[in-house]
Amino acid sequence: MKFLIALVMAAHIMLVPLDDRPVTYQLPRLLGRIAGVDVVTPPHALLGNYLRFGDPDAIVAWLNSSKPATSYVISSDMLVYGGLVASRVPGVTYDTADLRLREFATLQRRSPGAWIGAFGTIMRLAPTGVPALGDAAHFFAAYPAWTYLQDYANLHDPPLPREEARAQKLAALAGPQLLQAYLQTRYRDYAVDHLLIARTAQGRVDRLVLGQDDAKPYGLHVKELHALQAFVEERGVSSRVAIEPGADELGMAFVARALARQARWRPRIEVRYSRPDGGTYQDPLEFAPLDVTVDSLIRLCRGKRVERNPDFVLYVRVPKTNAATDDALVAAMRADVARAVPVSFADLSFEESYADQGAFARRLLQSGLAGHLEAYASWNTGANTIGTALAEAIAAGAGRRLHTYDALAHRTFTFMRFVDDVDFHVRVRPDLNAWLNAQGVTDHTYLLPAVAAQTAARNRDELWNDAVATLAQLYPGYHIASMRITLPWDRTFETRIDTAIAPNL
Repeated sequence: MKFLIALVMAAHIMLVPLDDRPVTYQLPRLLGRIAGVDVVTPPHALLGNYLRFGDPDAIVAWLNSSKPATSYVISSDMLVYGGLVASRVPGVTYDTADLRLREFATLQRRSPGAWIGAFGTIMRLAPTGVPALGDAAHFFAAYPAWTYLQDYANLHDPPLPREEARAQKLAALAGPQLLQAYLQTRYRDYAVDHLLIARTAQGRVDRLVLGQDDAKPYGLHVKELHALQAFVEERGVSSRVAIEPGADELGMAFVARALARQARWRPRIEVRYSRPDGGTYQDPLEFAPLDVTVDSLIRLCRGKRVERNPDFVLYVRVPKTNAATDDALVAAMRADVARAVPVSFADLSFEESYADQGAFARRLLQSGLAGHLEAYASWNTGANTIGTALAEAIAAGAGRRLHTYDALAHRTFTFMRFVDDVDFHVRVRPDLNAWLNAQGVTDHTYLLPAVAAQTAARNRDELWNDAVATLAQLYPGYHIASMRITLPWDRTFETRIDTAIAPNL
């Protein structure tokens, strides 16, 4: 009976994303285009937008009324709270969360042959920071309150003797009511993550990952991490549940895993760092060394780390890579390209120097090497960057094995990464921020409508010209057929690029 049901299931992936940002909503769907597999998401209006949260109950109804799929990738933060930002504020009760998480059992009954992957986040230390103006004025812990909570949560737990006076001062500045609301929200999220592990142990979820959103190796989250890991061991599900750094990349990693699974492929991935000690590098916003993050993401994407005969090589450039080492890195990538070994490249140098990141990207573009890369990523945390580079390469490999690979979609994805990760973050975003500062707008995390419209127009004008120049170097035989550039959350933290490129006639 299960076999007959599986036969009539559509060969597509159902994705409930973390929110509607490009990295969490747009890019996972584009991975499906590369592989030639539909990645279907809820109607955009149900996902909310920044401080306007998604609609979990409507998303549950959408899931239950949709045609069964071969794979489901579900963000528990969207399913339970209405998105990542919503997961950091009070409101949703534990009982409501429990009720909404029963959707996993419903999906299992409706699609008994389907694979179900879920990902959640361990609440980061800082609440979402917004200024106290416009619609944001009444948001939870608007400025300056969120800074007090952030600093308090980043102390050791319990505070070290030298931190005790600071902890007391921050608690007083935040006020007992706000501090208690923050701590109760942390506990609710911890309890929901605990419940997710239990659901996985019951067989409702095939694979679960809890990503630790931006956090250092110490702070209020450490006890939560240890307690959740102990519960994983207690329930005997360590082979199906992982707790690792990251958040935004998890949707892409899970989609990549679903694509590889559909292709019946376990990618063999070799990892090479730009420095011999590259694996020991510690991202300032992650709780584990880089090599731990890399290993975790490879496993999450259904890959296997190898030292020879890889399906592709993941090159990781870490900060403080000197000129001689850069030369060796470029030579090694060129050699692999010449041998037809696919190269996926993740550049983390932005964590110390955007100028260094931009200079190396220009070197790749000017030399022609960029156009031969299987994948490219170079912005946000280490986990976000590496997860993007792995997912793009796996989507391409899965598509080739499924004989549905879309080379144009692949080139488009890489082009978008160079425009976003390099042109926007290295040049245009700093210009936007300087321009706003000159007008007296020093907080760029939430822009009032009139300012947001002006900023978006400036971003569009500047980034368009950069994109044209980048495409000419990346893929000389292609042109931009259409492009729409926006600031999707009315802030300068990210941009969205909707584009189509086409070969020159």
